[in-house]
Amino acid sequence: MAQPPPDPHFVLRGAGAAVHALHFSCGGEEPDIPILFSGSENGFIHVWNLKTHRVDAALDGHGRKSVYWLKTMDGRDRLLSQGRDQRICLWDLAEGRTSVTDSVYTENVGFCRCSLLKAAQGRWLMAMAAKALEEVQVLELPSKTSVCTLKPEVGARLGMPMCLKLWQGSCGSQPSLLAGYEDGSVLLWNLSTGKVLSQIICHQEPVMSLDFDSEKAKGISGSSEKVLSIWSLNEQQNLQVQKTHRLVNAGISDITIRPDKKILATAGWDHRIRIFGWKKMKPLAVLDYHTATVHSVSFSDHKSPSDRLLAAGAKDHRISVWSIYTQT
Repeated sequence: MAQPPPDPHFVLRGAGAAVHALHFSCGGEEPDIPILFSGSENGFIHVWNLKTHRVDAALDGHGRKSVYWLKTMDGRDRLLSQGRDQRICLWDLAEGRTSVTDSVYTENVGFCRCSLLKAAQGRWLMAMAAKALEEVQVLELPSKTSVCTLKPEVGARLGMPMCLKLWQGSCGSQPSLLAGYEDGSVLLWNLSTGKVLSQIICHQEPVMSLDFDSEKAKGISGSSEKVLSIWSLNEQQNLQVQKTHRLVNAGISDITIRPDKKILATAGWDHRIRIFGWKKMKPLAVLDYHTATVHSVSFSDHKSPSDRLLAAGAKDHRISVWSIYTQT
C-alpha cells in the first residue's frame, strides 16, 4: 500500500495577504536553520524564523504593491525583491538593517518574474521583462549596466515573456537564457549575440513557469492547461519536446526542481502541490493542505538531507512547510 501523503511539517500564518513569492536562504547565524523570505500581495516581504515559526522582520519597499519574486545574493543579507510597482529593490539586511540600498525600474506592466545568475565572484546577471512588451533585458549587478536586450524577430508574435531562467553549463561557459512566452513557446537565447538559438512550442496557452536542469540539459514547463511539458537541449543547442505529462486539473503557477535534481514540485491552481521524480516524471505525492491557488513553491538549498524543506505559498495567506523525500 502506498503511504498517505504527509501533513505539513508546520504552517506559517501572519503574511496578511496572498503569498506570491518564496525563497529559502541558508548560511545565517545558525547555518543549520534556513531563513525563509515570503512576498505578499499587500507589498510586504516577511523574513521568517523557522525555529520559532514567527516573523523576524517585515520589509516594506514596494508601495503596498504585490511582491512576486525574491532572491538573495551571497548569503542572506543582500536580498532582491520584485514588485508590481515596476521596481526591483536591493535590500541590505546585515546587522538587523531593513533598508533598500538600490533599485531598478523595469517599466514593465506584466508579471514575469526575474531570473538571477551568479556569473563570477561579486558579479551577477539579472534577466527581466523590458519596457517594450516582447523584450527581455539582461543587466549586470551590482553595476546595473546593460548586457543585452533580447528582441524577437519582426513578425515573431511571441507575445510577452512570462517566465525566465538564466543558466550556465560548465564553469566558464557562456550564460544562456530560457524564456517562456505568451504564445506557448520556449526560446533559448545566446546572451553574447542577442540571437535565438532554438525555439519550441510547448503549450497552447502562455507558459506560466519553467525550470531547467543544466546538468541533464532537460527542462520542464507548465501553463494554464492540464499538461506539463518536458523538453531537452541537445549538443547542437536545439530544444526538443521529449514528452508531456497530463495533469488531473488545469493550471500551474510555479515549478521548481530541487537543488539535488532528484524531485520537483509544482504549484497548482487546484490548491495542491504535486511532487514528481525528476528522472522519469513519476508522480510521488499530492500534498493537499491549502484552500486556494498555490502561487509559489521553493526548496531549501540545504546540503544535509534531513534539513531539506519545501515551502508553498498560497492565495489563502498561508505558507505550508513540508519535510518530504529527504533521503531520495
